[in-house]
Amino acid sequence: MAFWIAGVIGLAIAYLFGSMPTGYLAGKLVKGIDIREHGSNSVGATNVLRTLGKWPAIVVLLIDVMKGAGVVVFAQWFYSGFSTVLTIAPPPMFGTQNWVPWAVSLAGLAALFGHSRSVWLGFAGGKSAATGLGVLLALSWPVGLGAAMVFGIVIAIFRIVSLGSMLAALAAVAFIFGMEQPLPYRLLVLAGSIYVIGRHRANIQRLLAGAEPRLGVK
Repeated sequence: MAFWIAGVIGLAIAYLFGSMPTGYLAGKLVKGIDIREHGSNSVGATNVLRTLGKWPAIVVLLIDVMKGAGVVVFAQWFYSGFSTVLTIAPPPMFGTQNWVPWAVSLAGLAALFGHSRSVWLGFAGGKSAATGLGVLLALSWPVGLGAAMVFGIVIAIFRIVSLGSMLAALAAVAFIFGMEQPLPYRLLVLAGSIYVIGRHRANIQRLLAGAEPRLGVK
């Protein structure tokens, strides 16, 4: 029983860490506004850029990335330390350490869900792209770097953040399946990419209608 309780506590910590509403706090601190009432009504770094300016957006972006990376680092330490630090033995069916990548993957998904369904914002939030990048970088930095490069290339050509985020998510799936990575990590990236793209439903509709705003255009 202690194993399951500690496991759920770890996932709850991952969710709460991911749910920190960085963009919302930036709006309050910089201009004393609720950023959800301005621009695209999103708490993501793109709306922060349009509403608050470049430097607040950079800070929000970096913190959101670090949230995802921090959750993975925490989960790897927390779950790996069950037997040694916490003296909590997993059920025999899980083996010694075979279950740890699965737990880390669930923690990564919890961070994505926390960012997009923050308890502090009435279970609303951003699209989890930056937090997802942080998860990727902590799981496998070549995959994260590759996804970031795809995002940068798309932004340089099309100046459309949502398009860059979705293509980077698809690229991450291709990269993770093209490398030697544990099955749980592959499934995490696949599920996370689907989730991030699903969070862009409204953006997809605007892209198809030719109405998606570009960076630098009011």
